[in-house]
Amino acid sequence: MTIDLLNIARTGVMASQSQLGVTGNNIANVNTEGYHRQVVNQTTYESQRLGNSFYGTGAYVASVKRVYNEYAARELRLGVTAQAEAQTSYNKMSELDQLFSQVGQAIPNSLNDLFAGINNLADLPADLGIRGSVLTSASQMAASVNQMQAQLHGQMTQTNDQIEAITDRINEISKELANINQELMKTGGADNQLLDKQDALINELSEFAQVNVIPLETGAKSIMLGGAVMLVSGEVAMTMGTSVGDPYPDELKLSATSGFQSLNINPSRLGGQLGALYDFRDNNLIPAGNELGQLALGIADAFNTAQAQGFDMNGNVGQDLFLEINDPLMSNGRVGEFSTNAGSANLRVNIDDVQALTGSAYELTFTAPGTYELKDLDSGNITPLTLSGTELSGGAGFSIHLDSGAFADGDRFEIRPTAGAAAGLQVVMTDPKGIAAAAPKITAASGNSGNTQVQITAITDRSAANFPGYGSELTFSINTAANTYDVTAADGTALATGVSYTPPSISAFGFTMDVSSTAAATDSFTLDLSFAPGDNSNAIAMAKLSDSKLMNGGKSTLVDVFENTKQDVGSHTKAAEVRVGSADAIYQQAFSRMESESGVNLDEEAANLLRFQQSYQASARIMQTAQQIFDTLFSSVR
Repeated sequence: MTIDLLNIARTGVMASQSQLGVTGNNIANVNTEGYHRQVVNQTTYESQRLGNSFYGTGAYVASVKRVYNEYAARELRLGVTAQAEAQTSYNKMSELDQLFSQVGQAIPNSLNDLFAGINNLADLPADLGIRGSVLTSASQMAASVNQMQAQLHGQMTQTNDQIEAITDRINEISKELANINQELMKTGGADNQLLDKQDALINELSEFAQVNVIPLETGAKSIMLGGAVMLVSGEVAMTMGTSVGDPYPDELKLSATSGFQSLNINPSRLGGQLGALYDFRDNNLIPAGNELGQLALGIADAFNTAQAQGFDMNGNVGQDLFLEINDPLMSNGRVGEFSTNAGSANLRVNIDDVQALTGSAYELTFTAPGTYELKDLDSGNITPLTLSGTELSGGAGFSIHLDSGAFADGDRFEIRPTAGAAAGLQVVMTDPKGIAAAAPKITAASGNSGNTQVQITAITDRSAANFPGYGSELTFSINTAANTYDVTAADGTALATGVSYTPPSISAFGFTMDVSSTAAATDSFTLDLSFAPGDNSNAIAMAKLSDSKLMNGGKSTLVDVFENTKQDVGSHTKAAEVRVGSADAIYQQAFSRMESESGVNLDEEAANLLRFQQSYQASARIMQTAQQIFDTLFSSVR
């Protein structure tokens, strides 16, 4: 046996040709996104023994592999997820911030215009033109609140559309990955092009949610979302989708389906764009709407209460300026019933004290036989509620009423006391004469306990005998323990003694008043219900509402409620912007590391191209030399 020089040259030429082909492919794909640089694993043939020595027999290409680092790839996927989540949060918060800064600015402006109109009314309380202007300002203010709520609803719709679009794309990717897995299982995971496509799809999937990749022995990869949902298992793909929210239908929930099995997904564990959209919806958009509803309730209650404390131009007790705060149009959405409830309880939430409202949402839970607990979803604080008849009391400014049906053990309800109010706010007064600029004069005796308050609720007959007026005031001495009262005229004449009444109303001498008491006492009040068209005392009191701390337990004015929400949105937007910068830096670091290992370096490939070209030419030269040797050998034996 002799050394096969021609065969050695042939293997060298073929190996160099393969090297040139792979290098050329790297150069051609330098700008191909997701492409991983490929390298040739070249090795030598087994040596051959001649005499006492071993001689090589050439080289061959054992495999063509792509340069891939699983740790770098995982770091990149995490970077992609964090960047997508931060950018989505910032984009959504920026939109909300612009709403409050631009569209929302009409709310404090229109509220200030309303108070300016009331100040003008205080100067000329009998001017019908000014009164009409006040009603117009009130309508414009209500419209600005309605418009802001409509914009927030539009944000909810847009967010739902984005969630649905992402789930559709996730389903497309999962099907493609399942098909790729099927092909890779046929080749044992050796098709570099399919592997690159697989990684590109996984990286795209990482934008939507956090991805965990589980390599399989077959060459395929199983994919988990958020560490909880097996999206792709081998060649089987799960389908993601959305369904109506629970307990609020327009707040879509996320689910995954495989065959006939369906699983609800907790979006807070997903991260990425999906996690950011749900976080924005639940922790920013919905609370902003609740706080806007709190403002609407505050406006309606403040002005309606002020109206009830005065007289209109006809001398009657002022009627509501805005829709009553517990009207069905103002209370739509206060109660959400979970679909898992076994009971038939039909609940209604009634606002009892607007000042005590916080804008929070709550979860009501019933545990048999009689435990009712209210959990503040913002703070986590749990408050036990007391059932009295059909009323559950103990909420912060509101009570829950069981209108029909019954609770079952484990029943849950979400309570949003301020929901719906911003959409329902509207002016119900149509006659400008109805604005109550005048006010009755009620003087409490200096020795009163302070436990009792009275309010005029109706004027039925100003011509009635002994109707209290200027110079003919009446003094009512009210015993709230016995529910009786005495009446004394201005000259000291006793007009009534020990008259019984049914709480809370006393009707006498052409008017009706309500009596409220926190403890039993006997207190006296002197009433002057005279009326003059030029009286502006109640208009002055109404104008002072602009600076009165009526909200959040006496800590905020009406405008403060809106401005606090606006500041919270702005603060969250700034924080989201900072997170974008941090996430970008992390992503760029991971991307650079990935590129340094798997990316194509043109300088390196150019050097390889020259090196493999030279080895190809050298092998070809060996082949030529071998041919010349054979020719010489044949010539010598002719």
